[in-house]
Amino acid sequence: MRRLLFLALATLFVALPLRADDGAPSIAAGGLVLMKREPRITMAKEVLQIGLSKVIVDYDFRNDSDTPISTVVAFPVPAYTFGQEETTFGDPAFSDFKLTINGNPAVFFTEARAFLGKRDITDLLKLNHIDAATFGHRNPKKDDFDTIPDFKHASPEVQRRLTVAGAFKDAEPDWTVEKKYYWTQTFPPHSTIHIRHEYTPAVGGSNTIGDVKTFNPKSEEYAELASLCPTKTLLSTLSHQQHLDTAIGDNFYLNYVDFILTTANTWKTPIEDFTLIIEQRDPPNLGKPYVSLCWSGPIVKLDANRVTAHIANLVPTKELRVGYIWKAPTR
Repeated sequence: MRRLLFLALATLFVALPLRADDGAPSIAAGGLVLMKREPRITMAKEVLQIGLSKVIVDYDFRNDSDTPISTVVAFPVPAYTFGQEETTFGDPAFSDFKLTINGNPAVFFTEARAFLGKRDITDLLKLNHIDAATFGHRNPKKDDFDTIPDFKHASPEVQRRLTVAGAFKDAEPDWTVEKKYYWTQTFPPHSTIHIRHEYTPAVGGSNTIGDVKTFNPKSEEYAELASLCPTKTLLSTLSHQQHLDTAIGDNFYLNYVDFILTTANTWKTPIEDFTLIIEQRDPPNLGKPYVSLCWSGPIVKLDANRVTAHIANLVPTKELRVGYIWKAPTR
């Protein structure tokens, strides 16, 4: 992924909610992993569809051996802490994770562990009726961080005990959650299994992009934009638009979705057939949007709302970030 690529897209996005501060972190999720490496199972095909409101991944896994193979497959959620719910879309617990196998909804299990540093406090929280994964059933769609239902309704003695143990600090959860969705999958001999998983991504973003004329890819101010490998063409376009709208100031907004590609390396490599599809959102008027990402190889327009890239025999060496840059409507 060395070559820099920029795509100007003519379709308009749905208005995105803005945050009171200047940025929100993305929480990178990825593909399915084997809990124990199994070199006999090949990822014959992967189609990754990325959008601001949904990530969908379709896989064809092939067992080339003469015997059936049963193994645990998991979708691990990157570790998250209290406060990371403040993303533009979604819940870092990826609680809307869905799984289908050969077109049929599949049953899976969920495991969430709570850690203070390296100390596992999952059992302590469970014993005191505190849900680890949701930080005490805190609603991620509300901005009231002071209300943690499980803690609020606990007795003063339980609150004291949890505070002394370090689980809560100033009545706020202080642990990190490590979570995964998992199931046992059987791969028949000389057969292919189709698995699909989807979830709402935890989107990162910035309310403004500063003066692009002074863009320095090594500066902290432009770190998010630099992570999208903007080309000179893109920077020139943004700078020109900013010049035309000097009365408004820094009027470009950025959102991005991260995806962990290297999870594919827990299967037999390479991915024989890999397709990336970048989804756009529907109108109304938000000005001219752009998509930027670091990628090697051609990216072509699939239809009015999507662009696509294709690679054969891919062995991922780094992760993927897809950025959406759009112009705020003038008033």
